[in-house]
Amino acid sequence: MNIITYLILGIIQGITEPLPISSSGHIFLFKNIFNTTMFDSLNFEIVSNFGSFIAIFIIFWKDIKELIVAFFSYIFKKETRKDNLAKFKYCLFVIISTIPVGITGFIFKDKLESMYSLNGLAIAFLITALALFIVRNMKGSKNDYDITLKDAILIGLLQAVTIIPGISRSGTVLVACLLCGLKRDTALKYTFILYFPVSVATMILGVSDLVNTAELSNMLVPYLIGMIAAGIVTYFSYRWLSNWVKNGKLWKFSIYCVILAIFIFIYFR
Repeated sequence: MNIITYLILGIIQGITEPLPISSSGHIFLFKNIFNTTMFDSLNFEIVSNFGSFIAIFIIFWKDIKELIVAFFSYIFKKETRKDNLAKFKYCLFVIISTIPVGITGFIFKDKLESMYSLNGLAIAFLITALALFIVRNMKGSKNDYDITLKDAILIGLLQAVTIIPGISRSGTVLVACLLCGLKRDTALKYTFILYFPVSVATMILGVSDLVNTAELSNMLVPYLIGMIAAGIVTYFSYRWLSNWVKNGKLWKFSIYCVILAIFIFIYFR
């Protein structure tokens, strides 16, 4: 049952991590529907998030490599600065957009578990649904290197809100990017480039708690299975999201979030 449960949780993580519907919210909901206390949701988030991280890293490997090379070339090779200026600024904007969520995550790290509640989760799903519905017809005209400092700050501030359980990080950042006038594919790319520093910071902050978990050795196999499942499913889930974003179908996720919120209010009444 341990292995089956973590396999299911890994699949849930894999489906919901890229999609704008909150992976942490779904795992918390699963825990309450099946009334199980057999796993620490925050520890599992760290493990399964690593699986998702690997999958998204594979998808964006070329973009990441190109940005890193351009960033350091701009710093250390004066003769290449003109050619690498746009990518250097893009990297700076990624850093700027990451700072607010990094600060709020560090401040509230020890309070995250206590922030979870079913009513709060349902409300968060409704907020996500409203945000996705508002931007349903937005296309934008800005390409990757048209992002401005103002855009980066606004996106960063909205991303900071996503530490609230049930508020989707990918959904919120996508909405913020579209509100800033980015094209749909540009918004999608920026959303998941931002995923990497946030994900790495989350894993670093949580790794000490994970290592000190009682009976960790007994959980290695279930955790590994959950992580692998999360990674495989995340890869295909992102491909699905990519098509839906480019075709302007974000509103369908809005409907799903409303249905899920109603279900929570009725089922746990």
